[in-house]
Amino acid sequence: MSTDSGSLEPEDLYRRLLARDATLWPEGNVSANRLGWLDSPRELERESKELTKWAETIDQDTVVLLGMGGSSLGPEVLASVRDSFGGSGRRVVVCDTTDPETVAAAPIEDAFMLVSSKSGTTLEPNVLFAHARSRVADPRRYAVITDPGTPLAAEAEEIGVGRLFQNRPDIGGRYSVLSYFGLVPAVLAGYDIGELCGRVLEVDGEDAVRLGLEMGRAALEGRDKATLVVPEVQRALGLWLEQLIAESTGKQGTGCVPVPTSEQERGEDRHLIDVSLTSAHELGETFYRFELATAAAGHALGIDPFDEPNVAESKANTNRVLENLPLPEVPTSEPGALWDYLEETVQPRDYVSLQAYLPYGSEAKLEQLRHKVRDRFGGMAVTAGYGPRFLHSTGQLHKGGPNEVVAVQLVRRSPAPQLPIPGKPYDFATLISAQAIGDLQSLEAHGRRCSRVSLDDLSELL
Repeated sequence: MSTDSGSLEPEDLYRRLLARDATLWPEGNVSANRLGWLDSPRELERESKELTKWAETIDQDTVVLLGMGGSSLGPEVLASVRDSFGGSGRRVVVCDTTDPETVAAAPIEDAFMLVSSKSGTTLEPNVLFAHARSRVADPRRYAVITDPGTPLAAEAEEIGVGRLFQNRPDIGGRYSVLSYFGLVPAVLAGYDIGELCGRVLEVDGEDAVRLGLEMGRAALEGRDKATLVVPEVQRALGLWLEQLIAESTGKQGTGCVPVPTSEQERGEDRHLIDVSLTSAHELGETFYRFELATAAAGHALGIDPFDEPNVAESKANTNRVLENLPLPEVPTSEPGALWDYLEETVQPRDYVSLQAYLPYGSEAKLEQLRHKVRDRFGGMAVTAGYGPRFLHSTGQLHKGGPNEVVAVQLVRRSPAPQLPIPGKPYDFATLISAQAIGDLQSLEAHGRRCSRVSLDDLSELL
């Protein structure tokens, strides 16, 4: 742990952060190749006119983004917030799931496709890319965003995609929204990315650092549920904040547990943070403000906010399951058994994580279920999200953070529709099942409390 962990004043921490001072975090941290996000907005501001001209050459009115984790949640926020303020531009559809029903419904035939993957080796974007190419073969209908020298970059050049964007490699996925990963989708969605990046100059860096220090210190004092109060119409912003904070701070048995909500949820273990926007382009400063804050929270907690030591575990487990098909039998409960399980399991200061390996489109019911669990257990912190999306974000917190999580996997009871994956010996239904099983194995290996519920519709729990 750094010798002055959490003791610096905001102005000193901000100055040292801008100076790329690696001693702000524990020895062995990966900050040396993870701080490019500090410079990226200003670099992309200089490219804004050229990117806008490129966007004008795209004929399609719909963009489908194939990605996972930070490279997909940022564009999801940008598209949703633009719509909430009545903005105009191309429709952006983010496909960051392996659920066969959702993948099959993606409007790929009439869209321009963006394939986003920092490493170029992540399973989900790769199988989604293969699926999309089985539906639209023309490589000019694709653009690829990845780091230099990745297998995905090589594939993009080999097949001749319309454009290859090679992002600066010293930016982690969850900090990448103000780089090509977020700003290419933004310009296609109709944003003025010069203004979006220019808003970064309006950020009060010392205030942002203070916000992060307060969040980290609150967690050390027992108020580790960072309750993010976001207006309902801007709820996608809460998802982006959740993955940034959870994956950055949830490790070594500590962390801030982000709880996105539209209500003032209070409790002894809560630390409330109000977040709201007055315009779509204000996202630029909000993104940057919370990136600074999260880096500062890592300092306060004495952890490295730029690594993700437990994320690879579920991936490895998934691969083992897929290499030993058919899928193993896993004990699964009926919906009615959930409430008895929670009554017997939940302890004070816990939080419940609802993990839906289900088709997209159940957001309202998932939020209803979150409220029902929260209210039944006296206002307890409850989070909810789709799998496998969260495996690349909050999954780090579930395994590496404080052992306060009670994980509830929600999986299909009836067989999912079959949707082949070109070049793979398994289909999408098998893949998402393997991902759920692999994550369950990882959670149990870390001594986490887990329940697995099968259902046909979330209404069975409401």
